[in-house]
Amino acid sequence: MRPVCAVLLAALLFGTTGTARALADLDASASTVGLARVLLGGAVLAACALATRRRPGERGEATPRTGVLSALPAPVVVAGGAAGVLAYQPTFFAGTSGGVAVGTVVALGSAPLVTGVVDAVLRRRRPEGRWWGATGLALVGLVLVAGLGAPGAGPGPSVLWAVAAGASYAVYTVTGKELLDRGWTPAGVMGAQFGVAAAVALPALVVVGGAGDLTGPGGLLLVAWLGVATVAVAYLLFGWGLARLPATTVATLTLAEPLCATLLGVGLLGEDLSPAVALGLAVLASSLVVLTVPLRRGRPRAAVAA
Repeated sequence: MRPVCAVLLAALLFGTTGTARALADLDASASTVGLARVLLGGAVLAACALATRRRPGERGEATPRTGVLSALPAPVVVAGGAAGVLAYQPTFFAGTSGGVAVGTVVALGSAPLVTGVVDAVLRRRRPEGRWWGATGLALVGLVLVAGLGAPGAGPGPSVLWAVAAGASYAVYTVTGKELLDRGWTPAGVMGAQFGVAAAVALPALVVVGGAGDLTGPGGLLLVAWLGVATVAVAYLLFGWGLARLPATTVATLTLAEPLCATLLGVGLLGEDLSPAVALGLAVLASSLVVLTVPLRRGRPRAAVAA
């Protein structure tokens, strides 16, 4: 259960992202906040990777690999993961512009399905049977929370951005799992992916207009929380769990993020919690229970005396 708890704790930290930005109430675009978050968090993760790197010639235990990704050199896989990291930031914040609760739910709700498809296509890994049931149950809860089943509801621009964020998440989760299967350390994987993303984020931040309001006390506090807590600490926990669990299981476990974000949105931002949303949260929580509670193994019957 320790890898499961590590991923769940990471998801809870992820879940504070949208609320933190909303509470900061700064005049900064989604792209600016996302790039600043990656810049600081990626630098911290890269430093952690260097501090914990293996000695020359020392290799971790690799697992058998199949699929398209197994044939690609490591730098290409890292670059793909870094692209997913960079794409996730602005698309996630744009997705939460129409509401932190709904945006986070849609972004992370789409991630398990996309991760399952990408993992099956690129790595030829079929999800476990229990994953299908838990993910299906979670999708029901996500639809209720997002209100997509209500009359007249449809995929607005913010919802489409949230789906794009879910796809980006799937990309760096699957590529990260591929590197872990090659014997990389969790800190090394996260440091490489986020370190490359941070190197790209710095010039990109200049192109989009600089840090703006993020240089003030409130902005610095926001970036510190987003970069250190929701990236560096969260992704070290995430990587440790990802090294020990299937990528599809990890993607479904991170549905604790929209659960946390919804509760924070209601409690701190005053967002409405309708009966349908409350029911959706209960269904979503039950899906996490289905996925995380260990299966009870049958006990062998004692031999009957003749």
